[in-house]
Amino acid sequence: MRYSRDVPTFRIKEAAALLGVSSDTMRRWAEAGRIQPVTDGSGRLAVDGAALARFAQERAETAALPGDGATAAQSLRNRFVGLVTRVVRDTVMAQVEIQSGPHRFVSLLSREAADELGLEPGMLAVAAVKSTNVSVEIPRSR
Repeated sequence: MRYSRDVPTFRIKEAAALLGVSSDTMRRWAEAGRIQPVTDGSGRLAVDGAALARFAQERAETAALPGDGATAAQSLRNRFVGLVTRVVRDTVMAQVEIQSGPHRFVSLLSREAADELGLEPGMLAVAAVKSTNVSVEIPRSR
């Protein structure tokens, strides 16, 4: 993953991991035109973060729900790595949406916090969930 002041790009392997698919599947989707690949600074095949966020959101909206909805396990604290798909700011508050696989998380936080984190669609983020609260974290770049 490459960070700059702009939206990051994700190598095919990273994009595949974020979507929960294999690298081969991601490459096939790029070859078929389902998602538009770009070339990163190293000349490797990559995906623009904003395009990946839109694609993840589209996939989640069309995903089938599990048959019986039964829960296998549950925790009081969960961390979901995903992509920021939407940020709405007003003068005091911000609403941030994160798509993590088929899961959509919405967090309400101060505008100051959203600005300090530099939250924009296409960024990698973590939705840390405890009870009814969702906080947003930015992982350290590798």
